[in-house]
Amino acid sequence: MIGVVDVGGGLRDVYGAGVFDFCMGNAINFDFCVGVSAGAANIISYIANQPGRNYRFYTEYTFRDEYMGARNLIKNGSFIGYDYIYGTLSNSDGEDPIDYDTFAKSDKRALFVATEVETGAPIYFTNDDISQDNYRVIMASGCLPLIERPCDIDGNGYYDGGISDPIPFKKAFDAGCDKVVVILTRPRDYYRDSKDDEISAKLLERHYPEVAKRVMRRADLYNFQMDQVKELEKDGKALILAPKDIEGMTTLKRDRDAMEKLYSYGVSDAEKIRDFI
Repeated sequence: MIGVVDVGGGLRDVYGAGVFDFCMGNAINFDFCVGVSAGAANIISYIANQPGRNYRFYTEYTFRDEYMGARNLIKNGSFIGYDYIYGTLSNSDGEDPIDYDTFAKSDKRALFVATEVETGAPIYFTNDDISQDNYRVIMASGCLPLIERPCDIDGNGYYDGGISDPIPFKKAFDAGCDKVVVILTRPRDYYRDSKDDEISAKLLERHYPEVAKRVMRRADLYNFQMDQVKELEKDGKALILAPKDIEGMTTLKRDRDAMEKLYSYGVSDAEKIRDFI
């Protein structure tokens, strides 16, 4: 069994969109998929076999005010318009709907990672938690603290899965995968610095203390998991795909030229998957 893990990274994950578009165009199939944040969105379109769909979301729809921006934050208390993205655009009667029938019939299994706000623990949703025109699992996986309210599913609140399990490669091996492709959205030599998370953790501490604790431990966990994946790569069990340069992109930066470059890097780097599998 071959697995794939897409760790997300906001708009930088147009790189992952390039990887998956190459795979769909070249009959490269993964048996088990794990998506975090934007990686979850990439993966649902991959399982639904919709090449080019994620590319449009990154390079076209993100520039719409309804998609993201201060107006959304003032009006709805949410910087990102998740209801617009996963409703108006993605529903069966939307502008660019998910092919739910293909997704539901696929034999590809998936996990979509989110962080439970009460406990700070990672939660792993599956294909079965998604139904026609109900993509809240994908919303939950990418719900960013501080600029979003927690995403509610059945009375429980969730934030971005990268907080609690940033590189969840173990879940793919636990599912029986022999080899796993890990898609990063920063260069492979990047390691997180916990100092970068101090302000976010402090702001979250009052209302979501367990999430705040996870935020402060995220750098150590990410770096530990990164070292583990690199060891697996030496043994031929993992393949790391990572952009050589992020072209100045940050999580929410809208730069079409930079996104075009990152997408092209993903398409080009995906060629390495052929030999790996």
